[in-house]
Amino acid sequence: MGQTRLLREHAREYRVKRDLLAAEAEASTVMGQFVWDASQRRDHDTAKEHFTTATEAARRVGDPVLEAVALLRTSYVELYGTDDPAEGLVLTQRAAGVARGHSDVLTGLAELHSAEAHAMIGERVACERSLGRAQDHFGRISGDEPFVEMFSETQFDRLAGSCYLRLNDAARAQATLERVASQASSRSKSRSIVLANLSLAHIQQRELENAAAVLHAAIDCVEATWGGGGLKVIFGAARELRPWRKEPVVDQIYDRLFTMMVAS
Repeated sequence: MGQTRLLREHAREYRVKRDLLAAEAEASTVMGQFVWDASQRRDHDTAKEHFTTATEAARRVGDPVLEAVALLRTSYVELYGTDDPAEGLVLTQRAAGVARGHSDVLTGLAELHSAEAHAMIGERVACERSLGRAQDHFGRISGDEPFVEMFSETQFDRLAGSCYLRLNDAARAQATLERVASQASSRSKSRSIVLANLSLAHIQQRELENAAAVLHAAIDCVEATWGGGGLKVIFGAARELRPWRKEPVVDQIYDRLFTMMVAS
């Protein structure tokens, strides 16, 4: 990245500067992802610095797709790292606006995460409108989609389940998350988040046995992947189980979490 900046500062031809800016945008986005993942979603500031660099470089080169990716990645930090849904919503809406007409995958993802931001704030109607728009864009994905690798068949249900969980509609969240859990890869990082959210849905319905069983499965996934997102949701579910701390099934969860953290 340092060499790219140095070369760009001394390049005379516009074409060379343009290509170097694009390279800087892509490299900075990858670095932001790397920092956030490697820190298990703790180093928010450094990740955002890289994403900001990527956003500015993409804007200067006039690449709306790269700019939307960087904005979307920044929104993830605000939504799932700093827990600032208002700022996350601003970023997802900006990403959707930039990507619209250039990438249905990116526009759909931006709308999907806008839905979760609305759910975090408690805005059910706005949440469901964003979910509808996301589904429309995913239904229009074409063969020349530039970022098709960012889309998976389980994404919509995974985020929709999370949205309904945040809106305290546990029964609907459970049905959606169970469908995703049956489809997701057993070693994927996203599966641990799905299972932990499914456990939360059971907790909201006071189904302790089911909640504990699913949370054990989520811990199995995290022990295999050490995904920071899964860890955060698992410990969030564990906090929700505190009123039943003396129940044997809950006590086993706490013992396992303690053992896991000591081993790490």
